[in-house]
Amino acid sequence: MLYHLFEYLRQRGADFSGIGLMQYISVRGILGNITAILIALLAGKKTISFLQKKQIGEEIRNLGLEGQLAKKGTPTMGGIIIIFSLLIPTLLFCDLSNPNTLLLLFTTVWLGFLGCMDDYIKVFKHNKDGLNGRLKILGQVILGLVVGLALCFNEGLAFREGNAVKATDATVQTASLTSSPSEMFESSNEIMTTIPFVKNNEFNYAWLSPFKGKFGDVFSKILYILVIIFIITACSNGANLTDGMDGLATGVTAIVSVTLVILAYVSGHVGYADYFNIMYIEKSGDIAVFMMTLVGALLGFLWYNSYPAQIFMGDTGSLTLGGIVGVCAVLIRKELLLPILCGIFLVESLSVIIQRYYFKYTKKKYGEGRRIFKMSPLHHHFQKENVAAAIKKPVNAHPEAKIVMRFYIVSIMLAVLTIITLKIR
Repeated sequence: MLYHLFEYLRQRGADFSGIGLMQYISVRGILGNITAILIALLAGKKTISFLQKKQIGEEIRNLGLEGQLAKKGTPTMGGIIIIFSLLIPTLLFCDLSNPNTLLLLFTTVWLGFLGCMDDYIKVFKHNKDGLNGRLKILGQVILGLVVGLALCFNEGLAFREGNAVKATDATVQTASLTSSPSEMFESSNEIMTTIPFVKNNEFNYAWLSPFKGKFGDVFSKILYILVIIFIITACSNGANLTDGMDGLATGVTAIVSVTLVILAYVSGHVGYADYFNIMYIEKSGDIAVFMMTLVGALLGFLWYNSYPAQIFMGDTGSLTLGGIVGVCAVLIRKELLLPILCGIFLVESLSVIIQRYYFKYTKKKYGEGRRIFKMSPLHHHFQKENVAAAIKKPVNAHPEAKIVMRFYIVSIMLAVLTIITLKIR
């Protein structure tokens, strides 16, 4: 709203110090980040106090994990703090007429509501299974469908291609994310994305269509929407599975979000897009502002969520965070980078899938289920105290704080690898 107010005053001829600041993506991103941190710090303390009075705490099952029982009664549903700290600065500093902003706001509210319902059933109805799994998947599929249809049919979300003015030109060197690129790029409705480590790294989904003409165009759009649904669902559930230790999902998502800020920024800058030879996405500047605001909300929440946690985010936070990451990657056409960038989410999800199917397979073959990991998701494998018989090389249990920090380090390495894919082709 402040963005629109400043723009209104500027267009009406107002001239005072700072009138043009809101035109800069960097300024709005920094303001959003700082505001989100402050809101999270202030709201976090009051929210924890309120939840403690209402005795809204985590119900812990004894799984033989080090320090697990000490978490019993810790307030949950802290994802509300993240969402609240994210929405207010977004409404203040983002362009609310930008379709990217609207999609990210819809994602936040939609998945926040879905996760909140799941936590509500667990906490207030004392049903450890929470919201029905099929309903949860259905909600994620609906979100993916909305995002997919918007990307396929909303002209404001189309990327631009063509011959940009060379980087030596001063107009490109100084171009901001709000500049008009109409004279340098032409709008494209092609369904394309970025492939890492490939020189001509633009992939057109139409290439997968066995049909030509209008029917082929429809087929490629349907395929693209299905891919988007899968990506958003996978990211949302991957973040949900990662949320099992104090500060783990919060810190990993913050690292991922910083990377997405960089990718969104270079994708929305005419000079950088030309220099890195990547798709120019005219309206992606506000994605960078939104994600910088999310980083601020996560850092503020981490103040209370770091070990030993004073509050857990619950599914209200984890489902929302994963969904936002997935939607952001899709909007900037970098969804194929997610297996690298979100490697922690991917490995956590794979550990659960592998464990479950191997257990079922061995139970059917040998009459008793066997496990590959001491426990899944993967972070609990390193925390588990007892050793399963199937594991020949026992892994000693590690303190929770050490596991979380090592996951952070791996996530940073993956983030760096993701960024350098812009040049390594």
